[in-house]
Amino acid sequence: MNARSVHGVHGVHGVHDEQASRSFRAARDVLLAHHGDPEGARTAFAWPELTHFNWAFDWFDVIAEGNRKTALHLVGRHPADDERISFEELSRRSDQVAHWLRETGVRRGDRLLLALFNGRALWETMLAAIKLGAVVVPTYATATPADLADRLRRARVRHVLADAALTGRFAGLPGDWTRLATGGPVPGWLPYEDSWTADRSRYVPDVRTRADEPLFLYFTSGTTARPKMVGHTHTSYPVGHLSGMFWNGLTPGDAHLNISAPGWAKHAWSSFFVPWNAEAAVVALTDPQPAPDHILEALRTRDITSFCAPPTVWRGLLAAGLGAPPPLLREATCAGEPLEASLIDRVAQAWDVQVRDGYGQTETTAQLGHAPGAGTEPGTMGRPLPGYDVVVVDPASGRLIAPGGTGELCLDLTNRPAGLMTGYLDDEEKTAKVFAGGRYHTGDLVTLGTDGSLRYAGRDDDMFKSFDHRISPLELERVLLRHRAVVQAAVVPVPDPVGLWVPKAFVVLAPGTVDRDETARALFDFAAVELPPEKAVRVLEFASRLPMTVSGKVRRAALREAGTLGGPEVRAVPA
Repeated sequence: MNARSVHGVHGVHGVHDEQASRSFRAARDVLLAHHGDPEGARTAFAWPELTHFNWAFDWFDVIAEGNRKTALHLVGRHPADDERISFEELSRRSDQVAHWLRETGVRRGDRLLLALFNGRALWETMLAAIKLGAVVVPTYATATPADLADRLRRARVRHVLADAALTGRFAGLPGDWTRLATGGPVPGWLPYEDSWTADRSRYVPDVRTRADEPLFLYFTSGTTARPKMVGHTHTSYPVGHLSGMFWNGLTPGDAHLNISAPGWAKHAWSSFFVPWNAEAAVVALTDPQPAPDHILEALRTRDITSFCAPPTVWRGLLAAGLGAPPPLLREATCAGEPLEASLIDRVAQAWDVQVRDGYGQTETTAQLGHAPGAGTEPGTMGRPLPGYDVVVVDPASGRLIAPGGTGELCLDLTNRPAGLMTGYLDDEEKTAKVFAGGRYHTGDLVTLGTDGSLRYAGRDDDMFKSFDHRISPLELERVLLRHRAVVQAAVVPVPDPVGLWVPKAFVVLAPGTVDRDETARALFDFAAVELPPEKAVRVLEFASRLPMTVSGKVRRAALREAGTLGGPEVRAVPA
């Protein structure tokens, strides 16, 4: 079968469906035309209607044809260690990797688990897998052998590509899966470096890619329960991330640095689809755990125009001292958990850049956000992004919440957003529950303002009752984080013989804090002024660090289960 009979067009940079390419570009260009005009974008934008779509062929190869501009800028600890790869080179190289993967036995629909650091192999393989039609199972580099065994089994993985430094964690794990390794020879593993000698011709697929074919299988962060398997298609993430492109404010020619570890959904968001949908360059730090000074140095010296990071990273930058403004930085965003207004103000004062919050999930793309031109609404989650219709409902009755009330954030599926998952793999009960009543239920609680604004109140499964009052851990954490002695805080319920549960705060103190007893008293007093008595923090435990996901979220489930991290504990004196 030749290329023309597959996709109708055989361009210099591979086969692509001309109609799908045009439809995607038209939708993308509407958002670019309304940069700085959120309301206009929401009115004018519509998701492209696609029956067949392969983003690597129908978009990336198209924009890569003859394009020697930087697509991927890998930043080392020193400028001499940097590597820049053009769109044209990545397009050609991904064809070669696709040929090699096919030679090793990877077929359309096979599950391919990736456990990689930020290196060119990650981006090359992602593009190649899309062309092949393989289903990618992204996995973070800190996954334990138990995590990996769970993923291999539940995701029914057929092939694994891992960094050589991580292959030891797979030793003895069951299953019949191909072993591929990059970064050095590993006995029993096929070297990724062999791909450089593979067929260099254009990769031509056997069949056209349906827009609804599976592409990704993501595991949720598991902050409150066992990780769920989230299914995404050749539409939901590639096309769905147009909303994130608009939120980040990216335009052609931008250079976008995102701080996120491979394996988490946010990496696919901001280190893959979002920049390349905009024809911008992906900038990535190769250091798996970059220190604040490394991030700040990159922002100042690598011509970065857009920067996105989770709250923990932003707080770390502030603690290190922001210093001089990055000379070209225009857009600054934050996702993962809400960012406190005081931090946003401090960045604005130091850099004259507004950090804009955004909200989404592994199950979706960016749903809400403060888009460029939207103005500032401190403490809010922003407004619905183009292509998303949101409602706030009472979790018990399903009725819409009146302004001023708190309810569950849901997506109205009358016009189903392209960026929504297909469901939870092998869990029909959870899938039916989350799509009940013609809505997608996020499981996140928000407070609806009289002006239509939304404020995050916490996960529904994080909430607990204390002395008959419903408490959101996030509300208490926000108060504690406003105290100058607190760097991190996490609140969980602990048993109480009278109140059933009471709030306990795990606190990481700022460097130089010496007298913990005095600090504890100060924190109890501070919280008592800021919070009503029924929401008072009853117990404090000081910790050197909190259990975190690699994406920067506190693992409250681990804290609830453990009850203590072994640090000194102080109880409030009853009033």
